[in-house]
Amino acid sequence: MSIIRLRECPATPWKNGMGRTRELATHPAGAGMDDFIWRVSVAEVDSAAPFSAFPGIDRTIALLDGAGLTMTLDDGRTHALTTPFAPFAFPGEAQVAVTLHGGATRDFNLMLRRSHAQGELVVWDEPGRQVVDDAVALIYCAKGHVDTADGRLQAGDAWLPTASTGRVTLDPGTLALVARVELRGN
Repeated sequence: MSIIRLRECPATPWKNGMGRTRELATHPAGAGMDDFIWRVSVAEVDSAAPFSAFPGIDRTIALLDGAGLTMTLDDGRTHALTTPFAPFAFPGEAQVAVTLHGGATRDFNLMLRRSHAQGELVVWDEPGRQVVDDAVALIYCAKGHVDTADGRLQAGDAWLPTASTGRVTLDPGTLALVARVELRGN
C-alpha cells in the first residue's frame, strides 16, 4: 500500500532504548537498522534522552509538535529545534544531548545511508499542484490535505509515490514534508 497512516504504525523503542519512534517507511522495504538505504520515521521525545548514534548515516530532523528541544552535538554546535517544520541536518554518528523546552515533542526524521544515498527534507506549503519527480521518495502530510494518485492524505499520513505518479495537489493551508532521495551508483 502506498498510503501509510501514522496512527497505524506501531511505536517501537529507539535504538538506544531511551525513546519511541514510529517508522513510516524504509528502503528497501522491510530493511532493518543495519541495512536500510533510507528510513523515515516520527519520533516521540518526552524526556531529555540522548539521540541514538547512527554511524555512516546522514540525518535530517524537523519539529512536528510541541515546544521543541535544543540539541547539543559533540562537536560543540547547538541547535534549537523550536520552529515547526524547519529541517536540520546532522551526522548520525554525532553524540547528541537533548534539552526539552516545556514538554514532549514529536519530530519527523529522514535517515540516509551516506555510502548509498544522498538527499534532503524539503517543505511544500504552496497550495495547488506540485510535481513529483523521481527523487521524491515519500510525502508526509503535516497539516491540511494532499490529494495523490492513490487517495487523499490528511495530517499524519504519508505516501510513497511511484515513477508514474506525476503530480499531487495541496489544499490551502496544507504543509507537507517531502523526503527527496537520490541513490548513489555502486
